[in-house]
Amino acid sequence: MKQRISRIAALACATLMLSACSSVNLWPFGGGKEQDLSRPPPGATAYQCEGGKRLYVRYLDNGAAAWVILPEREFRLNKASSDGGSRYSNGNATLDIKDGGATLSDGAAVTHAGCKASGG
Repeated sequence: MKQRISRIAALACATLMLSACSSVNLWPFGGGKEQDLSRPPPGATAYQCEGGKRLYVRYLDNGAAAWVILPEREFRLNKASSDGGSRYSNGNATLDIKDGGATLSDGAAVTHAGCKASGG
């Protein structure tokens, strides 16, 4: 019994030591680091926004949805009704696209304003 507890303790200690190393990622699903947005993601439209911000949008299902790609996260928005232009929303975030420009809001706060399609 003591040997089994010692082995478990040693394994737990080794796991903690490895997880403290920044070069070791034990999370099997990726993530944990920001996207490299120096190159546009394949099939995405690049938008340059006010304040030096940037976002990418990949349209899905023939325009029925939009995949928004930011440095810190990615998320899907479904097409919503709009008065001219296109609006995509998930109930919290909203992307409005009109005349080659875009605005992204997260709740009531506009996070990306004055965005213009930049082609890369």
